[in-house]
Amino acid sequence: MSGITIYHNPRCSNSRKALALIRDSGVEPDVIEYLQQPPTRERLRELAQASGEGVRGLLRGKEALCAELGVDDPARSDDELLDAMRAHPVLINRPIVATPLGVRLCRPPERVLEILPDRQGA
Repeated sequence: MSGITIYHNPRCSNSRKALALIRDSGVEPDVIEYLQQPPTRERLRELAQASGEGVRGLLRGKEALCAELGVDDPARSDDELLDAMRAHPVLINRPIVATPLGVRLCRPPERVLEILPDRQGA
């Protein structure tokens, strides 16, 4: 186990690029395909806080369902957003990567490099 987790969507080019960057560093991460295995509400809240993005920052605002459900309304609470993301994981922005050095929403994918452990001498 590497201590690195990527919340991944294999259909997303940014997610595939972030995964490739992790693997290119010599690490095999825990890959969670979040559309099939969404993070718990508590884990989503933790990721949002640790990433510095906040809950709204992890919401995929470009997703049509976001507007359909009205979760793009700025008056929506974090709890309402978390409930929507749990019920509809497609609303979770990606990729999210957690390492011992931090959590990042890797858009662009190169942001993953900020939190990859230095593998020199490992």
